[in-house]
Amino acid sequence: MNQERIDALRKEWEEEEKIAHIHGWDFSHINDRYNEEEDLPWDYQTVIEEYLKDDMKILDYDTGGGEFLLSLHHPYRNTAATEGYPPNVELCKEVLLPLGIDFRQCHDASDIPFEDASFDMMINRHGDFDPKECYRLLKPEGLFITQQVGSENDRDLVEMVLPDQPKPFPDLNLKIQRKKFEDAGFEILRAQEVFRPICFYDIGAFVWFAHIIEWEFPGFLVERCFDRLLKMQEELDRNGKIAGTIHRYLIAVRKH
Repeated sequence: MNQERIDALRKEWEEEEKIAHIHGWDFSHINDRYNEEEDLPWDYQTVIEEYLKDDMKILDYDTGGGEFLLSLHHPYRNTAATEGYPPNVELCKEVLLPLGIDFRQCHDASDIPFEDASFDMMINRHGDFDPKECYRLLKPEGLFITQQVGSENDRDLVEMVLPDQPKPFPDLNLKIQRKKFEDAGFEILRAQEVFRPICFYDIGAFVWFAHIIEWEFPGFLVERCFDRLLKMQEELDRNGKIAGTIHRYLIAVRKH
């Protein structure tokens, strides 16, 4: 790789680094530059809709910007949501509150600001959760449905730029979390776990992604990891992509 291209790549990647932020949970900046979650054996929304009825009171914990919640088209009078990330909190206040959705700021999954037995269903996609707090908030026969990112998520990608980085959440796997729900008093309705590919088609998209998912790539900087990024670019030039592995699991439970 000649110096002119190296310099051009450095400039391109540093630009991606500067603009790495999101509004809500919006990855449209790298649409068509990467893909993931296209071949999961379940569809999270479909699983929820199998159980959801209009008269149910539902809570979406860690709603992000409320994008997924709104896609359910559940009656707003029966809908509540929480979020803790400050930019998303402001977005939710602007978008959800005017609709009549009961939105409350919360950053502690073990202390959610609602009364006991408030909900028929709680949902959570890639957010934090505490089975005991879910049990408290749900009515008898209430449901909790979550799709989660597992502890092995993106580990091969992390190793490419930050070797020997410890896993940020080592207990996030189906075996451990299933037992926590059982111990909290839940009946397991559905439990699945999968490993699937994630692919990047340009390294700039990876740079942006690594900054957004900062808990998986702590301390990642173009300057710090530049030589390793160049090796990734060489692999992309050979194979047309950089491939890694995502780790997902799904749990649906009912309160006894």
